[in-house]
Amino acid sequence: MCHVSQSTLSSGIQNLEEQLGHQLIERDHKSFIFTAIGEEVVQRSRKLLTDVDDLVELVKHQGEPMTGDIRLGCIPTIAPFLLSKVVKHCQSTYPDLTLLLKEDTTERLLDALGKGELDLLLLALPVDTSGFHSMKVGIDPFKLVVHEELTDVIHEPLDYDSLPDESIFLLQAEHCITGHAVSACQLANSAKVNPFAATSLHTLVQMVNSKLGTTFLPQMAIDAGILNDTELKVMQPPGEAPYREIGLVWRQTSSRILTFRTLGLAIQNILEQSDIK
Repeated sequence: MCHVSQSTLSSGIQNLEEQLGHQLIERDHKSFIFTAIGEEVVQRSRKLLTDVDDLVELVKHQGEPMTGDIRLGCIPTIAPFLLSKVVKHCQSTYPDLTLLLKEDTTERLLDALGKGELDLLLLALPVDTSGFHSMKVGIDPFKLVVHEELTDVIHEPLDYDSLPDESIFLLQAEHCITGHAVSACQLANSAKVNPFAATSLHTLVQMVNSKLGTTFLPQMAIDAGILNDTELKVMQPPGEAPYREIGLVWRQTSSRILTFRTLGLAIQNILEQSDIK
């Protein structure tokens, strides 16, 4: 929000155009669009504002890294199972540090981080973190779950080729866990994947609990009780034990690296206590 009137904003933009000697916006009576150079000015201005915010944070927390606000973004396949533990730890260990949480997909969180709308991300790796720093804090194994009444069809030792076609349920492609699971579990036969794509791990659990097939779940979700009150059995996927890495991501220009690394070590300890390493 600019907290200025439309006429004041328009006048300010026109003054900026005069100073720069270039048109930044194409206008008509009902709408406007940025010119190519206008888009470039917007992008560079956002970076300048982010750098100013980082500079303010550097001065504000000099000598007291575990104080102030941290805008933390987290993906939906981690947030329900880990964030509450992280928040409780910070409340007891770092009472002057406040975590402002946002849950969203990896792509949107990375975009918000780049724009300076978030300070730190808790993600599943690997993802493209070009232009950012990252810190690995743990490994989260994948498990296969199936209804106990289907174990005569789906049983250990497991062979994907023996599964019925369209029997594996996955999340929508925008959730990075789908790509991580398919890659880590070496699932090469796409005919085994059901065309239905869920929006949450809880939906996957309900589909499998209805005896419709099987799915992959991260160990942290199982440890958090996602299978409680179900009739699902946990199996080890074939091949080498598949997993996803859990990590923190922040801007390379951020001045709060000590804060982020200290928080990363705390999350690493939480995961180790949960036997997720």
